[in-house]
Amino acid sequence: MFEAPEQFFVLGLPVHVLDDYDRWLSARLHQREGSHVVTLNAEMVMQAERNEALAGIIRNAELVIPDGAGVILYLRLQGQRGRRCPGIELAESLLRQAGQLGESCPVFFYGGAPDVAQNAARVWQQQLPKLAIAGIADGYLSPEAEQELKLTLKEQQPRLILVGLGVPRQELWIAQHRHLCPQATWIGVGGSFDIWAGVKCRAPVWLRDNHLEWLYRLYQEPWRWRRMMALPHFALKALRQRLA
Repeated sequence: MFEAPEQFFVLGLPVHVLDDYDRWLSARLHQREGSHVVTLNAEMVMQAERNEALAGIIRNAELVIPDGAGVILYLRLQGQRGRRCPGIELAESLLRQAGQLGESCPVFFYGGAPDVAQNAARVWQQQLPKLAIAGIADGYLSPEAEQELKLTLKEQQPRLILVGLGVPRQELWIAQHRHLCPQATWIGVGGSFDIWAGVKCRAPVWLRDNHLEWLYRLYQEPWRWRRMMALPHFALKALRQRLA
């Protein structure tokens, strides 16, 4: 039996609060219980307000973790508990568990620019020699190559599938294809492949500890400023709801 995650709502979207996300997912991984893990942040919440398909996927996911500082702020404004669980760290924990399980828990890397997923997988293979890699594919596949990817997933039945296509594409893709591997744990990892492959650096610890990782990401990718405008809009909505 699994501990039922405590569920709260952030502007109408569920977020699950657990003391130990790793342990909860590890139990499901060992017992072959399929899971879709959504890493919820303020930007995704605002996208879901305009994208009902994305909102529906978030509502139906087995686990929605509070990935962003804005989500934690919202919970605290509502008097709820919760700690931030960065998606990249949860994915790393799952990879280490898969590395211990070896051939009984093959992993698939899908997404990122050409060669990035391959390099990310190579880095993890060096760290975890027993890690079984079922396959690797970048996020720029032709229709024919994507069809081949689907056949590979169906044949190989990886137990952990990391999808790095960005929001909302990765969530939509997982929802459309998780029937191919119903016993797998699927998680959208955004730009994690870039970090693991050494293409980009994660924010320094002191920025992460002060909930300013978004600022470092904006420094790395200034073209994201339009998307980052979702953050003040989210904060304003959260404050209005609290005052109401």
